[in-house]
Amino acid sequence: MREMSASNNATQGGQLQQPQKHYGITSSISLAFPRELDHIYTQKLTEAMKPFGVFEDEEELNHRLVVLGKLNDLVKEWIAEISETKNLPLSAIANVGGKIFTFGSYRLGVHTKGADIDALCVSPRHVERPDFFQSFFEKLKLHEGIKDLRAVEDAFVPVIKFKFDSIEIDLLFARLALPAIPDNLDLRGDSHLRNLDIRCIRSLNGCRVTDEILHLVPNKENFRLTLRAIKLWAKRRGIYSNMLGFLGGVSWAMLVARTCQLYPNAVAATLVHKFFLVFSKWEWPNPVLLKQPEESNLNLPVWDPRVNPLDRYHLMPIITPAYPQQNSTYNVSTSTRTIMTEEFKHGLAITDEILLGKVEWSKLFEPPNLFQKYKHYIVLTASASTEENHLEWIGLVESKIRVLVGNLERNEYITLAHVNPQSFPGSKEHCNEKDFVSMWFIGISFKKVENAESVNIDLTYDIQAFTDTVYRQANNISMLKDGMKIEATHVKKRQLHQYLPPDVLQKKKKSIAEINRNSNGGGSKRCSLDGNPLDSSRDTDSGTPFSSPVPASKPSKPNTDAEDSQNITPSKIPAMCVDGSPPIQPSAKTDLGMSIPVIGSKPVDAPAVKSVQPSAGSTIPTVVGLNVIPRLASPTNSQTVQMLLNGVTNANYTAPKRPHSPSMEESPKRLKDTEKLTVSDDSTFKEPYPPDNGGQEQDPGQVLESLGGTKPMPIPTIDTSRSQRLPSNELPDASSPLPTSNLRVIKNSIRLTLNR
Repeated sequence: MREMSASNNATQGGQLQQPQKHYGITSSISLAFPRELDHIYTQKLTEAMKPFGVFEDEEELNHRLVVLGKLNDLVKEWIAEISETKNLPLSAIANVGGKIFTFGSYRLGVHTKGADIDALCVSPRHVERPDFFQSFFEKLKLHEGIKDLRAVEDAFVPVIKFKFDSIEIDLLFARLALPAIPDNLDLRGDSHLRNLDIRCIRSLNGCRVTDEILHLVPNKENFRLTLRAIKLWAKRRGIYSNMLGFLGGVSWAMLVARTCQLYPNAVAATLVHKFFLVFSKWEWPNPVLLKQPEESNLNLPVWDPRVNPLDRYHLMPIITPAYPQQNSTYNVSTSTRTIMTEEFKHGLAITDEILLGKVEWSKLFEPPNLFQKYKHYIVLTASASTEENHLEWIGLVESKIRVLVGNLERNEYITLAHVNPQSFPGSKEHCNEKDFVSMWFIGISFKKVENAESVNIDLTYDIQAFTDTVYRQANNISMLKDGMKIEATHVKKRQLHQYLPPDVLQKKKKSIAEINRNSNGGGSKRCSLDGNPLDSSRDTDSGTPFSSPVPASKPSKPNTDAEDSQNITPSKIPAMCVDGSPPIQPSAKTDLGMSIPVIGSKPVDAPAVKSVQPSAGSTIPTVVGLNVIPRLASPTNSQTVQMLLNGVTNANYTAPKRPHSPSMEESPKRLKDTEKLTVSDDSTFKEPYPPDNGGQEQDPGQVLESLGGTKPMPIPTIDTSRSQRLPSNELPDASSPLPTSNLRVIKNSIRLTLNR
């Protein structure tokens, strides 16, 4: 694609400026320089963020540098010792090197107080991965400054976790095909990926993506302050979690970087406003790209919908700039994309008012009250008998919650499933006092019922498919232990007080002292078993809580969705559990929630729902006027490697919304896969660029229409309105048996009657 020059000249104060470097794959929207008022608003933004603990003082920053220096020395010392045991000559041992690289929020310069450091240990070719997890692990164990040491060798991205002088560190490992690692090594070169195994490529990806993002922004300081504000906003609004299907740290960083490219001279206050302007109008699933994808002769699979059919199902693609380019948002579902889009629009409305002087920046960071927004909720409870088992168990359960969201949103009577990223401790009324319990809440919007007095809704299948997935996964990795349970319960808004304390439901005001205490807090860290290699930054920075500081000025208005005019009551029909056990009459306490546990029953494998491929007649318009008919053939070898990069081992195509209560024997019929793909090579990875504007800001409506608006984009992407891609690592092979031991597997029957 031929890049346009951003502008031949830009003026400030009537003086001629030199041509500016071009950033991104399109020209800038505006080259306007900041006014004095913009600097004032930026200062106010900085002050508004301080109570949330997003800035570290000089002493804390220096402490991190000292710790990283000690760790770097440890790595060099260990590599020299390993080299000696492998009989390298003394001259080689003296120069063998080794180095610690950082990535994620710390490398970007946007980490918060108390946040961990994501780091990478790079070794020469004669040091192997088992050496890292054995001899280096033992060396760390002997160091007096290191606490809470644990290795997760079988994770998607293998990692050693520990605290070094009170700083939490997640340390990855990569072995390069080099005889020695010099101190000035630059990982941005693609040649470093040659002849590496997939785990090393994943481990290097975090550093390479972070460095590339910093290289592609016009002004690093403006980028960092803007990113701090957007990350704080996303956490406060409950949409910061890659694991749960929202966006993680690297995805937010790329969206902010794209905004900086479009407004290269703007300061943070302006960039925050433009961020919401751009992405509230973005036409998803058009991809966000920071640079034109580059070809390489390494033959690694990259995100490319022309070649990989699975890539066409991604709903909100944000593409990493470093080779091999990947989509960092493949967990996004229909529901989470809808929620984030509404939040972008809400952010735009608030920043419009801020820049008009009507409200302060603190208004932007007010948290929503999810517990006032919906009339119906699913309460997901995970419990274990010991604290150690509980931490392990909730890590697995939380990593699979997006499977439950996907199941629910495909139900024909559900329009939205909104999970709150924050978990809560179990209430004493509903849990065994000896158990360790965590709860998640999923708000549900039901579709308005037309021409019917009442409709029966059965969520049993949706819940059971999710619990079976979790139990199978736990059984496959030998995690499942006695006392580990999952239970899902339907409750109404008026029943939430039985599960949550009043201050959570009402969002009472807090003092500045409480703000500072909470902003330094942090829960236990957990490792996802199917972590995202593209977003190694933590989903939830422990230094920035989801809910605290800024009080809402007024209670959130309850959602007035279609279901507000309806009433959902428990079905009077006796509930039959999916395992075929006889119906259980609900007791008088059933009003606490429609959960009917069946203890000790032998689990039955849930039927695998066959996925439905687009019909041969479905077409996708492209900018060059072609109708692209997707070809959904069996994955090729290169596609198999692509799935390995994404943690997917079996393609699982999108399924349409299914009836809410499928029988055990029925499943959607698979369509014939006779489609053929036709697309022009020139039409891929291009944002329609706005016309050259001579440094003057263009009309935002016209420009954003060209960037992500109504004009069709040239990327062949399938976006079915009510479907979600579920990678197969979320749904273990149906042949994998459910645990058949005497473990307490709880099954629920949740049936409702939807009245007019």
